[in-house]
Amino acid sequence: MIRRGGLTIVRMRRSTWLAALAVAVLIVALKAQGPGNRAGSRVKPGDPCPPGTTETRPGSCQAPEFPAPSILDYRPRSTLVTSQHPVQKAKFPVVDIHGHASLSSPEGIANIVRAMDALNLRVFVSADNSSGERLARTLQAVNASPHKDRIRILAGVDFGNVGPGWADQAVRQLEADIKAGAVGVGEVSKAFGLNIRKPDGSRLKVDDPALDPLWQAFARLDVPVFIHTAEPQEFFQPLDYHNERWLELALFASRRNNQPGQVSFDELMAERNNVFKKHPKTRFIAAHFGWHANDLQKAAAMLDAYPNVVVELGAILYDLGRQPRAAREFFVKYQDRILFGKDAFQPEEYPYYWRVFETRDEYFDYYRDYHAFWKLYGMDLPEAVLKKVYFQNALRVVKGLPQTGWPQ
Repeated sequence: MIRRGGLTIVRMRRSTWLAALAVAVLIVALKAQGPGNRAGSRVKPGDPCPPGTTETRPGSCQAPEFPAPSILDYRPRSTLVTSQHPVQKAKFPVVDIHGHASLSSPEGIANIVRAMDALNLRVFVSADNSSGERLARTLQAVNASPHKDRIRILAGVDFGNVGPGWADQAVRQLEADIKAGAVGVGEVSKAFGLNIRKPDGSRLKVDDPALDPLWQAFARLDVPVFIHTAEPQEFFQPLDYHNERWLELALFASRRNNQPGQVSFDELMAERNNVFKKHPKTRFIAAHFGWHANDLQKAAAMLDAYPNVVVELGAILYDLGRQPRAAREFFVKYQDRILFGKDAFQPEEYPYYWRVFETRDEYFDYYRDYHAFWKLYGMDLPEAVLKKVYFQNALRVVKGLPQTGWPQ
């Protein structure tokens, strides 16, 4: 250190100066990684911004000045002003082909029917996979109520212990359940093909030849199979921040079908399609749009290839409502192949379906954030298509439904 006039000059070794410079650069770099970085960073075209930053100009990434909220806490208020036409009651009476609700008591049945009346649901079809004594108890409760013409029951199939002699027993039980009053079978569980095991420990494939006598029996008995194969496509993908179902998968461990050694989505679809192809005389209702509502080209290919298949709408409204123009074209083209279904019986959720199908409304909420963080848009379906989707197709496919008293 030397003094010159009134100034003090610090003279450092070159090595010490370089070390101080390196520390300064490190501090700047650390600040750039956290909130408050206004300088930002550059990325090559097509490359993503680093975590914690967003693109503010082409190739320029910047972090916000304040800590970012979590996916759970960011709930922005929309300033968009559009025409709003909520629909509390469907325009035409509806058959809900895919329902889950308690039908064990007169009070429970009466409560369900009251909610159905407010929504214009004329028939509720229970798809709780019941069979034998459990099915008989449910049918007894429904038939003893004043509302037996409002409710129908789908039977179930036990896919445990598939092996020698299983098919004969399963067919006998199916025949008994249909004779008791079931109008078909459903929901053939999502566990079927996914994680049900045979006695030898191997996975029971959807197209296992041991099941062929059962599929053939449906054709002989002239009743449909309501089949649920797989789960949404993203449930089979890595749980990372590119997965649009991240929140749902983070909430529900049982929906994570992405572990090493598990069957893939594409394998399950191929097995299911093999069954459709092998049994052309059996009527299949593919639950949840066959999990192709996010890819309408695949849905169209499935329906084109297998005339014995129809789809139902349970729990896939979020995919239709985010592509209203393409979905409308699909519904118009395949208007004879789509049945209404809701899945869980939550009366406050049905009006979202009516609004998507019946209006031209724009940018409105979906009812479950963990299913979809995006907004919905109305499809404005023609009345002729609405009638087919709401009840006419169901009456054709499920012959055990009440066939009279519907609008023309």
